[in-house]
Amino acid sequence: MGQIAASPEIDFHSETYKDAYSRINAIVIEGEQEAYDNYIKLAELLPEEKDELIRLSKMESRHKKGFEACGRNLQVAPDIEFARKFFLQLHQNFQAGAAQGNVVTCLLIQSLIIECFAIAAYNIYIPVADDFARKITEGVVKDEYTHLNFGEVWLKAHFEESKAELAQANRQNLPIVWRMLNEVENDARVLAMEKEALVEDFMIAYGEALSNIGFTTRDIMRMSAYGLAAA
Repeated sequence: MGQIAASPEIDFHSETYKDAYSRINAIVIEGEQEAYDNYIKLAELLPEEKDELIRLSKMESRHKKGFEACGRNLQVAPDIEFARKFFLQLHQNFQAGAAQGNVVTCLLIQSLIIECFAIAAYNIYIPVADDFARKITEGVVKDEYTHLNFGEVWLKAHFEESKAELAQANRQNLPIVWRMLNEVENDARVLAMEKEALVEDFMIAYGEALSNIGFTTRDIMRMSAYGLAAA
């Protein structure tokens, strides 16, 4: 993605910007915390992949610290309570899947949905970020592709036995993404991030991930429609 200078009309220190940033920054901090916790849980569910999953969890922990620094740089306190509620449904669905030993559901939520959501948001944010946050986010987004790749590789290797559960988990969780995007539409716009661009980038990343795992174009169109119906 080509680098664009931060838009000159964005006032990173205005009260309006800082108010919106308090929620968006909290979402990325909490998102990285969720990812850390999820990879630790996946390491329990997939002991043969434990070392790699622990490595990924540590990367998420570093990302969280980076985004906390972004908030401090703008003197903004993140609204973590808002962010916890924002992720609650995905969090509960992941926990329920883990409790039942449904590794495929957990991988779809963390390695596909959450990672694609993060990749889309970070790519849209980078061109309009302040200089400090841009450098942090550019480093983070490179790592997120690694995390997405873990889920893709594992699910591709187990595609036939995972296919039905993936379709079910997609039906259950993809509509949640659109509710989440709708919830932050106004705050994202204050940061010069348009919802349409977020939706488009997410759908591209998610569709590519499903394709890499083994779904056909027709499958992907059908699965994607569950999200769009809720948009």
